[in-house]
Amino acid sequence: MMKHPLLQKQHQNADTEAERRKAFITRMNIFFFSSFLLFTILIVRLAVLQFVEGEELKEEETGTTARNVPLSPVRGTIYDATGQNRLAYSTPVQSLYLTLQKDYSKTMEAKRAEEDRILPELEALSQDLEKVFADNGNKDAEQLTAEEIMNRMDRNYVTHRGFTPRRIKMGLSSDEIAYFLQNKDRYPGIDIVEEGVRHYDPDTVAVQAVGYIRKYKNARTSLEDKYGAIHEKTDSQNNPGRVYQEEETVGYDGLELQYQDELRGKNGYKTVTINPRNLPDGVESVTPPEKGHNIYSTIHKEIQLKTEQAILDQLKYLQTYAVSGKVHREAVTGYAVAMEVESGNVVAMASMPDYDTNVWQTGGVSPSVFDEIGPVYMNGTIWPVKSDRPGSHPESVLLLGSTIKPLSVLIGLEEGLFTTGDTYYDNGSAYYGRNNSSRVGNSGGHAYGPMRPARAIEVSSNTFMVDMVGKKLHSKYGSEAITVWDQYMKQFGLGVSTGVDLPGEYLGRLEYTNEAESVLTRMVQGSFGQQGKYTTLQLAQYAATVANKGKRMQPHLVSEIKDANGNVVRTIKPKVLNEVDFPDAYWNEVIRGMNTRTAAFNGFPYDFARKTGTSEQWVPGKGMVDNGVFIAFAPRHNPKLAVAVVIPEGGFGATSAAPVARKIFEVYDEVYGLDGVPKKTDKGGQNEQQQP
Repeated sequence: MMKHPLLQKQHQNADTEAERRKAFITRMNIFFFSSFLLFTILIVRLAVLQFVEGEELKEEETGTTARNVPLSPVRGTIYDATGQNRLAYSTPVQSLYLTLQKDYSKTMEAKRAEEDRILPELEALSQDLEKVFADNGNKDAEQLTAEEIMNRMDRNYVTHRGFTPRRIKMGLSSDEIAYFLQNKDRYPGIDIVEEGVRHYDPDTVAVQAVGYIRKYKNARTSLEDKYGAIHEKTDSQNNPGRVYQEEETVGYDGLELQYQDELRGKNGYKTVTINPRNLPDGVESVTPPEKGHNIYSTIHKEIQLKTEQAILDQLKYLQTYAVSGKVHREAVTGYAVAMEVESGNVVAMASMPDYDTNVWQTGGVSPSVFDEIGPVYMNGTIWPVKSDRPGSHPESVLLLGSTIKPLSVLIGLEEGLFTTGDTYYDNGSAYYGRNNSSRVGNSGGHAYGPMRPARAIEVSSNTFMVDMVGKKLHSKYGSEAITVWDQYMKQFGLGVSTGVDLPGEYLGRLEYTNEAESVLTRMVQGSFGQQGKYTTLQLAQYAATVANKGKRMQPHLVSEIKDANGNVVRTIKPKVLNEVDFPDAYWNEVIRGMNTRTAAFNGFPYDFARKTGTSEQWVPGKGMVDNGVFIAFAPRHNPKLAVAVVIPEGGFGATSAAPVARKIFEVYDEVYGLDGVPKKTDKGGQNEQQQP
């Protein structure tokens, strides 16, 4: 059947319109896709311009292609209190640096040409340098191989940017220096740069307090609070003097870390022009480094060394001879702090045994060396440290034992639990708990009879402390007694920071906060020194606070900082952290009671205040062990020096720790004078040391 011509024409027009629409839609899709693709390319290109090429384009716009290359400063010196003995110092050495003149990295082009161009050229240079070092270097110094030299060139920019010099060898001999200066034209990119090598007093003076160094690249990952923050803020172009280089050595512990900013100084820097491949084109200028400041410690070398030797001698004696009926073979560590009462100057801080810090001279040690020094490299006077012997042993942070008793009596007096005139009858036992089921006795089972507070301290009465302080404080405050006790402890520096200028101070282990025991039990045990473990430095500060009648002085190991020209940058002045306001009568009663019989001080020419302590501690596998603890200050009525000594597993404090304290007081008297007059004189009869 044939369609009507008009209908046929209409159908043809409809088909044509459909084709036009389809073609239009196709063109629109192509347009939108092309636009999308174009915008995507533009966005990617803009991102590349901004984040990848932005710095380079900015330099092209401003007409500068300069880069600042750091030059290491020489680290400042740490002196002892005399200003004559160097505890840590740097000596200048000459180092060989190489700046790559070409792009030797493994790019696609370099990979294709590696066998023909890259490796032979660098290998020839490394082999040449190996021979030069072997022929001209010190025969007993490090012998570098061509392979190691190649690694130090860092051609793939693993640790250095293209324009950054690579250190090839440190500590050039005079012959090596002369050779490279004479043949400079043969070695484009080679420079000889002066650097510092760190040394420590070979007499090993207060090594844990002085600290040591490590390479910055290792330090910044483990000391993030110090060096991580520096790394995040690195700005080599706007502040080149503060840029830390990966291979430079930095303070890692002790005074080296605490005063890192002062000791380091500032980088110098060489301003170089670079090409678009990030390689150097020339040197515009050189700004020399600024030497670090010098630190003047309060540690006196002679006092420190005699303190260290006194501990070692006493340990040997305890291990060899029967003391209080027993040979103490487990007594292998000892700790002591001597702190001036009025100034807070720490004149001796000994953690024994010690080691030679020069093992860290290159900024690191081998695993075998670290295993050897591992038990002794930390400062046991401010941090818990154990010996490396097999089995269980106490840490350097110990229970106070009877050394807490002067403070217990002060608390009792201040809280009105008794007066200086009250009499207590000591029958040798004190009971507490439900139906008085728990008993505390005096050492040796002694019953001392009637006594006043001062006498209770002198004879070290446990029963007085239990009945008159622990139980009464609990009766007065109930569950809040622990809070009251804690507040008093911290006013005397026990359980809080001493404020010492050393990093990583441990605050103590407050066992009286352990709620597994009743409040009454904790108060009773705490009253005679069995509920808190503290550092030797905290003990020394506590003793000095009693000597000062309530003024808690901030201990410090640095008295002054000077620049390289001898100008004073900063003086560290005495600082009172807090003051405990008790009546003089209370202080006098307690100081009079600090008169425990101590045979080690027989014949000592000064009246002095002291308290012995035997810190009883449970050790798994051993049971109860006795740790020697001793605090003292001298003279009693115009105190100059406070001393704390701790001998883990040494037995009674009177026989293990007190002999060490005696020797510390004696050497201080020789050098400075406990009465203000130094006793040590030179051959001409003049005083060798003067009070600083």
